[in-house]
Amino acid sequence: MASPNEINLPKMVPFLSDLPAPIATLFDFDVNGVISGLGMVQNHPVPGDFTDQVDVSNAQLFIQKADGLIQYYLQVGGYSIPALGTAYVNLGHAVNALYGPLPVAYLKIAPTGNFSIMAGNLPTLIGAEYTFTFENMNIERGLLWNQESAVSRGVQLNYSQGPLAGSLSWNNGYYSHSYTWVTGSLAYTINSANTLSFIGGGNVGFAKSNNFATPLYQNNGQIYNLIYEYNAAPWILEPYLQWNIVPHNGDIGVYKTTSAGGPGILGSYAFTDNFFMVARWEFEATSGNSSDGSANLLYGPGSDAWSLTFTPTYQYKQFFVRAEASYVQAMGYTYGDTFGHTFRNPSELRGLIETGIIF
Repeated sequence: MASPNEINLPKMVPFLSDLPAPIATLFDFDVNGVISGLGMVQNHPVPGDFTDQVDVSNAQLFIQKADGLIQYYLQVGGYSIPALGTAYVNLGHAVNALYGPLPVAYLKIAPTGNFSIMAGNLPTLIGAEYTFTFENMNIERGLLWNQESAVSRGVQLNYSQGPLAGSLSWNNGYYSHSYTWVTGSLAYTINSANTLSFIGGGNVGFAKSNNFATPLYQNNGQIYNLIYEYNAAPWILEPYLQWNIVPHNGDIGVYKTTSAGGPGILGSYAFTDNFFMVARWEFEATSGNSSDGSANLLYGPGSDAWSLTFTPTYQYKQFFVRAEASYVQAMGYTYGDTFGHTFRNPSELRGLIETGIIF
């Protein structure tokens, strides 16, 4: 996990280099960017999705001022959202239905080196994976990420002291119309190779929003992570636990408190300075059954699923190319809530390739 008080760079995948020197420095701000495209094939697409497709995965600029008392960060452009177990969200749909052409944009006031305040469209504190493909080990986000918020609008306080770094945020949760969420994180850097983080958040009120960007059940619940990171060449290992709770709430059709969660692990091994093998495994379980009033948080109330993803990656300077094979298996599912044109197939296999430049 990145320190919540680091400078205004987007989180980068461990095996892709940090942003290079900016392509321009104008009026005391820097400009960088990423352009990438992907191709995907899959079996059992749901209605509205396709067996094969090609798309632009990122066409974004990063405009920032990352020093001084007043700082800012603007992420401008288009993006797609590939995630396991859900239909692919292409660039046009993602920009229109999710966070617009300015998905991340915030002002940062940093009166000291270890304290800052941020306000605007903020990257979520929740989870071990981030929203955009170039930020992550794998091309696709995982099953556990599907339960998390991605971008929240609000205010965030950051403080670090020695090995401890913490953040506290008041925000609109899953990009809803209600500012009723409180989230926080606390990271302890054990040494240069080992970090332990606890992250949590929940809705302290009630939010009626229910749209493509804002899942009604999760937005009226709570979520917690325990994340350990080991980072010492040639290995990066990041096992974590996640737990969601959606309390009983008849106003949204949840007649029994429902939970979802499980373990996941992300790993990367560097064979050379330019070639890496990345893998992810995760398991997610949900509580309840179809007749007890529980919410459907996965593939039907009480369903479970596991996934396995492999992503060999090559990078030369700012150019990168990576392939990916992923598999999702649902268990204890409800017919009509899984994969395929009739939502009755319990598994999905995908192959992807993504290439681009970070400049």
